[in-house]
Amino acid sequence: MKLKALCLSVSLLALPGVASAQLPLDALKKTAGDAGKGAVEKRVNTKLMDEGRKNQCSFKSGTADLDAGCDAKLKKLAAALIDAKKQLDGAGAKSYKFEVSGHTDSSGDAAKNKKLSEQRAETLVKELVTRGVPRNEIIAVGFGSEKPLVKPDDTAAKKAKNRRYELQVRL
Repeated sequence: MKLKALCLSVSLLALPGVASAQLPLDALKKTAGDAGKGAVEKRVNTKLMDEGRKNQCSFKSGTADLDAGCDAKLKKLAAALIDAKKQLDGAGAKSYKFEVSGHTDSSGDAAKNKKLSEQRAETLVKELVTRGVPRNEIIAVGFGSEKPLVKPDDTAAKKAKNRRYELQVRL
């Protein structure tokens, strides 16, 4: 009887240790899962930025209307987003948004440029949605000239580099 009581008290003492050992294991699993998602996010964003650079569509000057001849580029961008969605879903990412950000050069009124960049980003979002990207998974953001690639943009070539859109995923 004393042996059973001793075993019972030892096992009761061991239970809190088992429970507390489980907490670090759960934390480790979450960290590993987060790291895996972070790696997927980085890989997806690298691919999306590359596709965005290769498939820039032009807009009619001062408007959010696309120039002719952009259909093939838009198809490639939509395919890249759909592929990214598959990768994110496969990695267990639950809540994410694709972001299309519009950018302008520093010429003209900053407030007008910001509005124009928002309108151009929204035009791209609409085009990508018509090509199969779910509307609830994509947003448009306009930055105007707030995030230039090239500073100062004091030549036509530098201004052209700053007039762009970018694609990325936000987890």
